[in-house]
Order: sequence, then C-alpha cells, then structure tokens
Amino acid sequence: MVFAGINYLAIVIAALSSFGFGALYYMSLAKPWMAAIGKTADELKANSSKTPFVVAIVAELIIAWVLAGALGHLGAGQVTPRNGLITGFILWGGFVITTMAVNHAYEGAKRTRTIIDGGHWLGVLLIQGLVIGFFGV
Repeated sequence: MVFAGINYLAIVIAALSSFGFGALYYMSLAKPWMAAIGKTADELKANSSKTPFVVAIVAELIIAWVLAGALGHLGAGQVTPRNGLITGFILWGGFVITTMAVNHAYEGAKRTRTIIDGGHWLGVLLIQGLVIGFFGV
C-alpha cells in the first residue's frame, strides 16, 4: 500500500472552513435545533461558555487530520476533491450518523435533532474532504 502523505495546511484550512460552516448552519437552524434539544435561547445564554467552541475546533482539527490520513491511504495521485467528497461521505455514513442515531435513540432525543446534527456533520466531512482533496498532498 502506498501512502500519499498529509498536507497540514489543508488540515487547518479544512477545520476552519468546517467550523465556519457550523456557525452559519446552526445560526440558520437555531429555532428548530433549540426545539429539538428542548431548550430556550435564555437557557442556553445562562449556561454559556467558550468551552464548546474550543472542543469543536479541536475536534474538527482531529477529524480533518484523520480524513487526510484516510485519503492519503488511497495512494499517490488519489487525494482529489472527488475522492475527498466520497471518503467524507463514507466516513459520515459508516461512523458519524450511525453513532449519533444510536446515542440519540438511547437518549430519547427527537428525530429532528439527529437530522439537524447529522446534517451538520455531513457538511463538515464534505467540506473537509473537498478542501483536503483540492490541496492534495
């Protein structure tokens, strides 16, 4: 097996791009998301902290690094935008949405929450795959 390598600049740009996407995504779906988690804007403001944002950016850096590694294992010349999108989708379908669905089912979460949060993580992986594939190795 040939490992194509990792472009660390692509990882950082992919993580920052997907973080920005998440901000826009959840701002546009704020009301249905709050209804899905059963909280009001006032409740969220009362418990506000910067910790979730730090956790999110660190997680997105790790996700981008892992995605870049998965793409690198396709071999030389295979780190492309197309393969980035395909790999991002496969990882989302195989690991992310399935894990979320199980966790949300046990929590008794509303299906809307799984759809909204799952859509966010799909967007994250597709954006990251596209950016990493665009930059290549």
